[in-house]
Amino acid sequence: QVELVESGGGLVQAGGSLRLSCAASGRSFSTYVMAWFRQAPGKEREFVAGITRIGATTSIADSVKGRFTVSRDNTKNTLYLQMNSLRPEDTAVYYCAAGGTLAFRWRDFASWGQGTQVTVSS
Repeated sequence: QVELVESGGGLVQAGGSLRLSCAASGRSFSTYVMAWFRQAPGKEREFVAGITRIGATTSIADSVKGRFTVSRDNTKNTLYLQMNSLRPEDTAVYYCAAGGTLAFRWRDFASWGQGTQVTVSS
């Protein structure tokens, strides 16, 4: 198991940017497929972005493609989500997750952070 702690959430106006970070501790970070998911009130948890173990390949949900990018720094055991051109519909709790597959189904991920709130005002 790996412990994950997200940071960087907050309140931002529409059109603004935020950068989320996810710090990992425990077993070797570079052995994990990593992903970001989000969950808005009353909605199911949805995939946002994922990245392979060495960061060679990323996957981005259609709803955020062109606005969000995912990256990782295995030397710092940290996962990032750069969010640009934010919209009110991006408002959610954002979670990082470790240990899943490249299908990026949330049920496949074994370790989760506590989440960080992102609120986008119109």
